[in-house]
Amino acid sequence: MAATDTEGTTAMDVKTAAPPMNLGPGSGAVSLRVNGKDHELRLEPRVSLLDALREHLALTGSKKGCDQGTCGACTVWVDGRRVLACLTLAVACENHDVTTIEGLATNSELHPMQRAFISHDAFQCGFCTSGQIMSAVALLGEGHAANDAEISEWMSGNICRCAAYPNIRKAIREVRDAPSGG
Repeated sequence: MAATDTEGTTAMDVKTAAPPMNLGPGSGAVSLRVNGKDHELRLEPRVSLLDALREHLALTGSKKGCDQGTCGACTVWVDGRRVLACLTLAVACENHDVTTIEGLATNSELHPMQRAFISHDAFQCGFCTSGQIMSAVALLGEGHAANDAEISEWMSGNICRCAAYPNIRKAIREVRDAPSGG
């Protein structure tokens, strides 16, 4: 026999509310311009730029290292400025130009920084390389490459677990000192 409360209602008599049909924010239309191409996506508003790039646009060059904004492996540019894609909401990038490592090369010609990373062996496992290169190119554009100390300081948001830092600095110096100026 079912237990009754003081009002004579049994546990069998209690009706529970139906769960809500919409359990969270729904997907909405998001327009992203990535590497010069327009994309229309359906994303929840909480989707990071990194997840939109990797999971919805199949641009996997930007890596998910820490997913907390501390390693720099996800570095991309929004309107030419460095951002951590894991901490940036995709919806915040509407009406902005996003550039990833896949958009750095011109046609099939590698960017000078990509070539310098190869020639100076400025990577080992390669996991951080795309973020390192995106930051290095931006660093030169920002004018923060006067010497090794300045390069180290302004690249400090990009972690390399393999400790290829001396070779990364060599690659940056090569592009900085090239006649074309990178």
